[in-house]
Amino acid sequence: MVKIDNVCKHWPRSTTAAVNGLSLTVEKGTLVTLLGPSGCGKSTTLRLIAGLDLPTSGRIEIDGRDVTSVAPEARGVSMVFQNYALFPHLSVRDNILFGLQVRRTPKAEQALRLAEAADLLGLADLLDRRPAALSGGQQQRVALGRAVVARKPILLMDEPLSNLDALLRQEMRHELRALQRKLGLTVLFVTHDQAEAMSMADRIVLMKDGRIVQEDAPADLYARPRHAFAARFIGAPAMNLMPLEPGPDGPVVAGTDFAPGAPDGATQFGVRPEALRPAAQGLPVIVESQDYLGAETLALCRAGTTRIALRLPSASAPLPGTRLALGWAPEDAHFFRADDRRIEPAGATSMARAAPRTLIPNMEH
Repeated sequence: MVKIDNVCKHWPRSTTAAVNGLSLTVEKGTLVTLLGPSGCGKSTTLRLIAGLDLPTSGRIEIDGRDVTSVAPEARGVSMVFQNYALFPHLSVRDNILFGLQVRRTPKAEQALRLAEAADLLGLADLLDRRPAALSGGQQQRVALGRAVVARKPILLMDEPLSNLDALLRQEMRHELRALQRKLGLTVLFVTHDQAEAMSMADRIVLMKDGRIVQEDAPADLYARPRHAFAARFIGAPAMNLMPLEPGPDGPVVAGTDFAPGAPDGATQFGVRPEALRPAAQGLPVIVESQDYLGAETLALCRAGTTRIALRLPSASAPLPGTRLALGWAPEDAHFFRADDRRIEPAGATSMARAAPRTLIPNMEH
């Protein structure tokens, strides 16, 4: 288990905190992704756990032991970097064994661990090659092999797939998840790619400005975003968020007379593009353009003063200039207050049957 308690990190001569009062518990044997835009503090958090940087304040525990000031090599963690950090003059074999050689692990033990890692990662036929003779995916496996032979219970990964092409990245996602489950590792995985986070993680920690916006299971983060930032960040394309303005019988979508049934205090109405469907009555829109995506088409529409996206099968996609009324299921409607916090409908339950945590009480400050 990894526990981070109210950790802050301030850099010299910086007016803002890279990590600001972050608290997080990562259960043993789970894969947790730190997700967010560039500069949100996710890589800094990973480096603080690894001991490569020290927190300005707060406490870090690993398996109940305070490691806040402990040296990296004594924390029981291994790390895979974005650039793989392979030695170009060493063979695959020597790259994988480098850490064991430095720690003077007996050669028989080195050979055993190397054989296990090479078999697990499909590197047995590549051990005599150098990194320059490997593909990107093979180099990634070598970096993983070095982490695997260390036999540390915690694996930290800092955007390890960002240098791979789209197809190879998808394959490596499946391989990494299978490896984590087979070895029972506790994995913290940093990424800015929501597809990686949604497809791999047991839980996602969504960050912004050094704080946690929402920590949840992927299904909950998608279905019940607790903050407008989460609604905008999760989903491809993002959730449609429409400003509301006062109407004669309650809030209406800005620039229209359509009332979406907003509760008191709502200033924004959200619905995902894939949840919208043409209806006999509903939100009036005009189609402005199309993005053809193969089996599906993304129709970009105008609803009052707001541009929204509508995702439909290409065979039934409306042409530009078409006027439509759009409807949706009641559970697909999301409402947010002026401070961007979600207004939870009565009786809502978690998609993953886990209590979601909203962890950004002072984000507006």
